[in-house]
Amino acid sequence: MIMAKRKQNEITLKNLNNVKVNIVRKHSPVKSQYISENDREMDKRAKAAVSSAISKAKVCGKPVARYDVKTGRAYIEYADGTSEYVN
Repeated sequence: MIMAKRKQNEITLKNLNNVKVNIVRKHSPVKSQYISENDREMDKRAKAAVSSAISKAKVCGKPVARYDVKTGRAYIEYADGTSEYVN
């Protein structure tokens, strides 16, 4: 089980093994205290890898799973542009 507690500029998550993970908002003034240059570079590469995988799936005609932030629901986007919400 994961518990979340809001602070002013971050959310601290704590799991059952007492391991704390700080999630810092993108434009937080305290971001530099938590995220090193190496972390920023790793995030940048991970985002590029995901974007590349999604593009490759679209080119190959495979469906892509996505998440609609507004509705809070997952959906599948097909290569022809149609989408279908998952139950």
